[in-house]
Order: sequence, then C-alpha cells, then structure tokens
Amino acid sequence: MSDALSASAGVVIADGFACAAAPCITSSFQAECVVLTHMLLETRPGLPVLFLDTVHHFAETYAYRDQLAAAWKMNLVNLRAAEPRPGLWQESTDQCCALHKVGPLFSALEGYDVWFTALRRDQSPSRANLRESEPFRLPSGKVIRRVSPLAAWTARDVWAYAKAHAIPLLPLYEAGYTSIGCEPCTTPPLDPDNPRSGRWQGQKLECGIHIQATK
Repeated sequence: MSDALSASAGVVIADGFACAAAPCITSSFQAECVVLTHMLLETRPGLPVLFLDTVHHFAETYAYRDQLAAAWKMNLVNLRAAEPRPGLWQESTDQCCALHKVGPLFSALEGYDVWFTALRRDQSPSRANLRESEPFRLPSGKVIRRVSPLAAWTARDVWAYAKAHAIPLLPLYEAGYTSIGCEPCTTPPLDPDNPRSGRWQGQKLECGIHIQATK
C-alpha cells in the first residue's frame, strides 16, 4: 500500500464527510470493511456502523464483530429483518438476500445522506466501473451519496494497511476463505483467481444491496 493511495482515500473520506449531515458506513467485518472503518473512526468516532444481521453469519463473524466493536467503542447498529426466515436460502438465495439484506439496509439508509462502503473495483466484474463517489437511488426514490474510498485498492493494499496498523482480522481468512458472507452461501474460493467465487456457489455476483433502484 503506497502513501499516495492512502492519502487519496483520505481525501475521498474528507470530501464525503464535508457534504454529509448524516453519514454512515456498512460493514460485514471483512478485511476491507474493517480497514475503512478504522480510517473513518479516526475522523468521526461516533459514526454509525451498520451491520446486516442476516441470522446466517458464521459464529466467528458474530464473535469478531462483538470483540472489535467493543475494542473500538463503535456505534454499532445491527439491522435485522422484522421476520427473519433462517432456511429461506434453501429455497432461493435471491429471496433470502432480499429479505435479510436488501430490505433492512435500504430501509435504514433512509435516515442517512452519505453511505460509506468498502467496495473495490478489483473484487468483481460487476464492480469494475465503481466510482469513488456517486449518487445512489433508494427504492423510495430518495437519492443519497455512496462513497467508496478504497475503490482503487487491491486486497494486498487492504492487508498491508491492516498489518501496518496492527488490526486483527476475521479468523476465517486463516481457514482459506477469501470473501466471507453468510455461512450457508460461503465456501473457500472455487476459482483461486477469483476471491468471490466462493459466494453463492458461483450462482451470482451480488446480493443486491449495491444495485440501485431504477426510476
């Protein structure tokens, strides 16, 4: 990770905060999310950190979330569907993601105007054209700003930052996982050259929370 890359992310963060009355960050507590949260909390300690509690996460993810949230004194906001359905993923991963991720998040985002994400362009072909700051339309029609300060970073950059700042990472990485979501739909990568190939058995690229509603 170069100093220039870190400085550039810092500028994006500063610009994001400058135009925000009610900012937040979403975090799955994967490496890039934790790195970005670390950067943001240095400037805004009370920033809401939104976590989508799908009721399907690994036990390790819940434990790590709680440990890090306590250590960093996070303003953690756990979002959960009003009526979660733990086995829905067996019927339809699309419906499961819509119920447990998309619905709760988009509803919560109605209360914010700037949404920080740890998305990176190299994560997936669906993210290749990601912009560091762009408008994002919610299903209600409200438009907020989605800010992705790490858009140009690589996984190597993320891990270098974590090492430089002594940030402990989710233990599941040590078990061979490279992209970590809900337990039933996450495996180690099926394609060693594609870190996200272990998600949804390769059936799709996105859960839906980063797909904008159309007009």
